[in-house]
Amino acid sequence: MAGLPAAGFVLGGLGALPGTLGTALAAAPPRGSATRYTIVPFLNSSDATVNVYESDDATDFRLLKASAYTPPANRIRDASIFRHSDGNYYLTYTTHTWQDTSTTIGFARSSDRVNWTFLYDYTVPIANLSRAWAPEWFVDSDGSVNIIVSCSTANDQWIFTPYLLKATNSALTAWSAPVALSGIGANHIDTFIVKIGSTYHAFTKNETAKYIEYATATALTGPYTIRKTGNWAGWGGTREGAALIQLDNGAWRIFFDGYGDGSYYYSDSYDTFATWSAPKKLPGISGTARHFTVLKETVSGGVNLSTNITRSFQSANFTTRYWQEQSSLLNLPVVSGSSSTAEKQASTFTVVPGLADGNGYSFRNAAGNYLRHWDFRARFDANNGSSTFARDATYIARTGTASGSIRFESCNYPGYYLRHYSYQLRVDPSDGTALFRQDSSFVPVTAWA
Repeated sequence: MAGLPAAGFVLGGLGALPGTLGTALAAAPPRGSATRYTIVPFLNSSDATVNVYESDDATDFRLLKASAYTPPANRIRDASIFRHSDGNYYLTYTTHTWQDTSTTIGFARSSDRVNWTFLYDYTVPIANLSRAWAPEWFVDSDGSVNIIVSCSTANDQWIFTPYLLKATNSALTAWSAPVALSGIGANHIDTFIVKIGSTYHAFTKNETAKYIEYATATALTGPYTIRKTGNWAGWGGTREGAALIQLDNGAWRIFFDGYGDGSYYYSDSYDTFATWSAPKKLPGISGTARHFTVLKETVSGGVNLSTNITRSFQSANFTTRYWQEQSSLLNLPVVSGSSSTAEKQASTFTVVPGLADGNGYSFRNAAGNYLRHWDFRARFDANNGSSTFARDATYIARTGTASGSIRFESCNYPGYYLRHYSYQLRVDPSDGTALFRQDSSFVPVTAWA
C-alpha cells in the first residue's frame, strides 16, 4: 500500500471546483492505484460490536466484515480509526452507553482492518470526571498523534468540553495530561479537527442548539473562534458526530449522524467550507451505521483498463447481454456469435483516456462519436469540444461485483453510475444495494468486431 493518510488530519490543498451537482467532478486515482475509504461504525441495533465497511468512492460503502470487533467488556460507540506509522490500524472509542458514567476510552489494533485485538481501556485523568465520549484521532503536521475527547464532570454530567490528549510514546500507551481546547468552550461535543496549511478547522456539535458549528484556530489547543452557528451549512438540526475527509477531486466531504431522524448523511464543499451541497442520506448504510470516522488510503491495484484498444462490454449479471449502440442510444441486447456483422460492430467500442480526466475513460464508436449521458440516458454524440461534453463523456473506473468487472462512475455526477435498467443504459445514483452494484458492473471482453 502506498501512503498513510490517517483519520482527521493534515491534508493537501483544495481544488477550485464549484460545488453544485453536475459541475462537481469525480476524480480518478493514478493508474495502478485505487482510493479506499474505511469506516468502523457501531450499529443502530447494537453498541456491543462494530462492523467494517469499505468504499472506493466515499459514497457506496460495502460490508467488509460484520461484528468485526467486540470488546471483552463494556460497549463500543463512536469508533475513530487511523493508520499509524507502524503500519497498524487503531481504534479509539467510547466504552459505555450514554446512560452510564464512563471515565475510560477504549483502544484496539488491527493489521488488516478486519481482525481486531483489544489493547486497553484508558482512564482519562480529569478530576471528578463523569463521562469521556467520542474520542477522535488527530495526526498533526509534525507527526504527533493526538486524541480529541469530549468530557464532562460530576457537577454537570451533560455539559461536555473538548480536551486534547497527546501520545507520549509510539506504542500509543502513554498520554499527556488533558488540555481543554480554548475558545470552543463547554457544551460542545464530537469535536472533529482537520488542518489546512497553518489553520486548524474544528467542527463541533453545540449540545444546546443541536447544530454542528464551525471554528478555526492557529494552534491545535486554540484559542478557537467559532465562526458559524445555527443552520449555517443547511444540514439541519439534531446532527452530531461530524467526520471529514478530502476526496480525490479536492472537495471536502463531511459525514454526520442525523440521530434526530435515524439517518446518516454526507455533504460536500468545494470552497474551503464556505458553502456545502444539500445533505444526502448515505446509501445502503443510512439507518444501520452510527457515529464513525473515515480513513482514506491510496492502495496498489485498482482498475487498470487498457486504452486505445477495442473492447466489448458484457453485463456482469446478464452475461449474454452486451453494450450496443442502437439509434445513437446505448442498450443491452443479447449478442452472440450468430449476431449480424452490424450488431457486432455496434457492440464494439474503442477505449480511450478520459476526455476530462486522463486517468478516467471515454468510449468511442466506429463513427468517432463518444458515449456520454444526456438527460441521464447513455448515448453517442459527436465531440463538440466543450468542457461539458468532455465531462459528460468521461467515466471513473471502480471495482465491480464480479471477477474482472468494472463499474463506471460519471465524472461530473459523482456517485452516479452507468447501469442497465430495462436493458437500457442509464446514469443513475447508487442506492447502495447489491442489485444496483450488479446492474452497474460490466466485464470488458475481446471485441465482437
